[in-house]
Amino acid sequence: MNKKMKKELLQWVGIIAVGLILYTTGLHTEVIGFAQRGLLATGIMNPNVNKEKLAENEGSYPTANFNLDLVNSKGEPVSMEKFRGKAIFINVWATWCPPCIAEMPSINKLYNELKDENVEFIMLSVDESFEKAKSFKERKGYDFEIYQPNGPIPQMYQSNSIPTTFVIDASGKLVLTHKGMANYTSKKFTEFMRSIQ
Repeated sequence: MNKKMKKELLQWVGIIAVGLILYTTGLHTEVIGFAQRGLLATGIMNPNVNKEKLAENEGSYPTANFNLDLVNSKGEPVSMEKFRGKAIFINVWATWCPPCIAEMPSINKLYNELKDENVEFIMLSVDESFEKAKSFKERKGYDFEIYQPNGPIPQMYQSNSIPTTFVIDASGKLVLTHKGMANYTSKKFTEFMRSIQ
C-alpha cells in the first residue's frame, strides 16, 4: 500500500470514528441540527404567511380541533380547550429529530417576543421518554413550556413528518400548517402571529 492510500485510509477511519462517537453519544442530532440552523438562516424554508393569500382563503380555513389533552413538564394535565380564544402555535417535535433541534432557537425567540400577548405555544414532544424531552429543554435553557400528549392526537394534528407546525387563530381556525423546519424569527412571521390574535 502506497503512502497516499494509507493517508486516505486513515482519513476515512477518522471520519467513521468521529461519526460513531457522535452517534453513540447521541450528539449527532445536535451537530446535524446546528448545521441545519445555517440553512434556516437563509430564509428559504420559512412558512408562507402572505397576508393577501391568507385574506383570500379566510372563509375556507378548517375549524381547529380543541379535543387535545396534554401533560406539561410539571406533570399537570392541560386541555387545549383552555387556550380557546387565543392564537395558538403548535409545534410537533422530538429530541432525536435534527430539523426540530435546528428550529428551536427561533421558536424560543418568537415565544419571548409574544409571551405577553394573546398567544399560546404548545411545544408537543413525541419522544418516547418525556423525561428526555424535559432534560433537553432544561439543558438548552428554552423558556417555553413543553407538553406530551395525554391521549390520542386528533387527526388534524397528525403528520408523517416532524417538525410540523400548526397555527390556529383566535377565532379557532387552523390558518397554517408547515411541515419541516423553519425560521420563525422573521418580521413577517411575527407580524402574522400578531395579526391573528
